[in-house]
Amino acid sequence: MSDLFVALAAVVPALFFGAGGVALLPTRSRLAGAWMVVTAVGVITSAMLRIADEGEAARVLLVVSLMLPGAMALLAFPRAIFRHGVEFCAWIVVVAAGVVGTYYTLNSDVGLTGSLAAVTCIALVGHGWWVLETAGEEDRQAMLWLALAVIVTGSIYGFLLVQFQIPGLVAGGFVLSALGPAMALGIRRPGITDIRALVVRSVVFGVVAIAYVAVFVSVLALLDNWTGGETAPGVVAVVGVLLATGIHPLSVVLRGLIDELLFGERPDPFLAASALADQIGDDPLLALRSIRGALMLPYASISIGGTEVAASGTPVTETRRFPLALGSDAVGEIVIGLRPGDLTLSAGDEQALGIVAPLMAQTLRARRLSRDLQESRSAAIKAIEEERRRLRRDLHDGLGPTLSGIAFTADAARNTLVTDPAAADALLVGLRADAVAAVGEIRRLVYNMRPPTLDELGLVAALRQQVSSIRTADGRPMQVVVEADDLPPLPAAVEVAAFRIATEAVLNSARHSGADQAWVRIQHIDDCLEVSVRDSGSTADTWQPGVGLSSMRERAAAVGGAIHVTTSQEGSRVKALLPSAAPAA
Repeated sequence: MSDLFVALAAVVPALFFGAGGVALLPTRSRLAGAWMVVTAVGVITSAMLRIADEGEAARVLLVVSLMLPGAMALLAFPRAIFRHGVEFCAWIVVVAAGVVGTYYTLNSDVGLTGSLAAVTCIALVGHGWWVLETAGEEDRQAMLWLALAVIVTGSIYGFLLVQFQIPGLVAGGFVLSALGPAMALGIRRPGITDIRALVVRSVVFGVVAIAYVAVFVSVLALLDNWTGGETAPGVVAVVGVLLATGIHPLSVVLRGLIDELLFGERPDPFLAASALADQIGDDPLLALRSIRGALMLPYASISIGGTEVAASGTPVTETRRFPLALGSDAVGEIVIGLRPGDLTLSAGDEQALGIVAPLMAQTLRARRLSRDLQESRSAAIKAIEEERRRLRRDLHDGLGPTLSGIAFTADAARNTLVTDPAAADALLVGLRADAVAAVGEIRRLVYNMRPPTLDELGLVAALRQQVSSIRTADGRPMQVVVEADDLPPLPAAVEVAAFRIATEAVLNSARHSGADQAWVRIQHIDDCLEVSVRDSGSTADTWQPGVGLSSMRERAAAVGGAIHVTTSQEGSRVKALLPSAAPAA
């Protein structure tokens, strides 16, 4: 084996390690990234210095050069600093083993180097296990990515070493290239997939593969011993097929055992549901994260009307959908991704989701109602501002000039009172006419804001007085019957809305129905004021939206109500439902 190939076996993983360190430099784990870069530089330098040397010591020295700074990077990952006595002890063991191993390697004592390398590996494994047990969720995710890379690369490396000795040792160096990217991925993108499930599947695959090979080889050995080494190929194939049928059942059994062995027992679904009840707040994304964390799910999302509004985790192929409903009102649905290898959710998980689903549905409805309330409040504020703008315009363009004219006329009358009494008298007559016009304008403005008759007579009497003067399009008097129950005290805004809607509905009947009779019914039902206006017109044509109908709809919407209009051969009908308390502005 050429020394160039040996050098490349050390340089390539060093480059990948260094690339992983560079990728982590912008993150908070700058020290871990720095250690990886140091590893790359140290290995490349060592390889270049020893590339021309020959002999076993040079090759082993390359491995030691990779191990020492690489082990330091593993110790610093992912916490980046040494904050505990266990970390400090591991650091002492790794550094001492690396220094001693390098010294004895340079003095051609290669045998001790393997022992010190084993000590280093034991220290690293113990330190990694301790970090997994004590670290937070973020660090634990990163360590799981590193553990997965170590399990896979270590298994391949060990196989190559046992099978091919020194050539396998060199070839295994290329396998170690996976460590750097795995460390970077563990910090930059730990949630790209369910790492816990990935670790379990990898361990299960390894155990099942070893068990299958061991049993297959043992059965073949027995058959060869029984047949004198003349086992037929067909028999070998049958044995392989029979043993393969047990792979899936064994994987299913081992998945639960290894999952519990490595990560502990999954939380009880009902205890998880009880904990989730306190964690589900106004944010659906936080609720989904809590559900995934409590039930150990790879993916969860919420959809409303077929549109995804929040998602957590990595989408998976197999999913299950659960409706989010309150009574008969379907609010949305929650989509749950199944764990790898699972065909369905357990009964406990489904029952836990059944407990949590109404809480999430209530949250979604509350968010929708809050959004509707904000839109209604914005519409009310807009209507108020429009009314203020109209009032300002009327005062400025109508009443303002009239009052200014009165003031100028009074000055002119005073100036001519002595010299020309007749002209002064004419000015005073005009002054009185302007004053009367100003009073009429004020009354019009006041009436537009709130008809004075509502305060003087009440809603029903004021309405009777208002509709008594309405005539049809051809000049006939409109006969209007106003009926009402005993009404409770109503908010001012609701009274005005009911008065305006009823008056406008009667006017529309007089203009468009062709009838000269109308009936108005006002009653209070279930905290709502119902205003119903019908006529005896015979047209079945649908009313075309106009200023009158739009005005009625706007007045109803301003107080949180609604308008329903129907037409038939028996006549037309306008029905308004107004809440007995107007929404706050």
